[in-house]
Amino acid sequence: MPTAVQVTRTGGPEVLELAEIEPGPPGAGELLVDLAAAGVNYIDTYQRQGIYPIDLPFVLGSEGAGTVMETGEGVTEFAPGDRVTWQGVLGSYAQRAVVPASATVKVPDGVSDELAAATMLQGMTAHYLVRSTYEVQAGDDILVHAAAGGVGLLLVQLAKARGARVLCTVSTDEKAELARGAGADHVIRYDREDFAAVTRELTDGEGVAAVYDGVGKSTFDGSLASLKIRGTLALFGAASGPVPPVDPQRLNSGGSLFLTRPTLGHYLRTREELDWRAGELFAAVQDGSLNVRIGGRYPLADARKAHEDLQGRRTTGKLLLIP
Repeated sequence: MPTAVQVTRTGGPEVLELAEIEPGPPGAGELLVDLAAAGVNYIDTYQRQGIYPIDLPFVLGSEGAGTVMETGEGVTEFAPGDRVTWQGVLGSYAQRAVVPASATVKVPDGVSDELAAATMLQGMTAHYLVRSTYEVQAGDDILVHAAAGGVGLLLVQLAKARGARVLCTVSTDEKAELARGAGADHVIRYDREDFAAVTRELTDGEGVAAVYDGVGKSTFDGSLASLKIRGTLALFGAASGPVPPVDPQRLNSGGSLFLTRPTLGHYLRTREELDWRAGELFAAVQDGSLNVRIGGRYPLADARKAHEDLQGRRTTGKLLLIP
């Protein structure tokens, strides 16, 4: 019987339990996949805690990669033996999972299953942020928070590839080196400096065109203060907690600012959009222009430790569970 990480009650990492769960045969439009790796993401911690409510019990995890074992009725674009990957499919912390073909893409040659699982959710998040939420232009100054994290390292690289000057924040010297290695032009230790003041100084008082903020509560005020007139704050996560209600007048007084709280699902509304984003990402991985850092691999049974490390800010890059 295959195993999976199940949540029967919401709470801290201690509620994660290993259970024997048979996902069953694939239905119409579905694939049964033998997983090689599952991605660990902040959204998993929100679901585990009940911040994003899901009917109990459920198998955690929304991202993975593996080999197709069986296809359901009506599936023509995939066949047993194909290597595939996906994001946004609950139940991915498992040895086997049933996933919709519509959410799945083939893993190209030259990309490992682990690398594919490490690329999908965070890679497409970084892609939609710099290509669609605020489309980075050559010569832009931008600010990336948590630049040594999974999304942060990819944001730095994608923004640099589009010709931006990238400022970023980190919390340790090790993370600063990783951000510089990804191409960051200026690294700010937010635990030592007022990042908004430093950002203003580095931009001759003007501010940046966009801030990509996955941290939330602790960085929000400084992020707004870092923007130029008509700048954009893309608040795509809340690692430090949710941001309290905001008076829209602050956007006016800050310089007719734009504030958005995007989510990946709204940027993957069609099959064409999924294929476009995945195609550009994997092409960049294949040609070496995008480096996806796998910062930790954990056995499926150690999902609790992976969550503790992620929320304790002890990690860099992408975390994977290996069934």
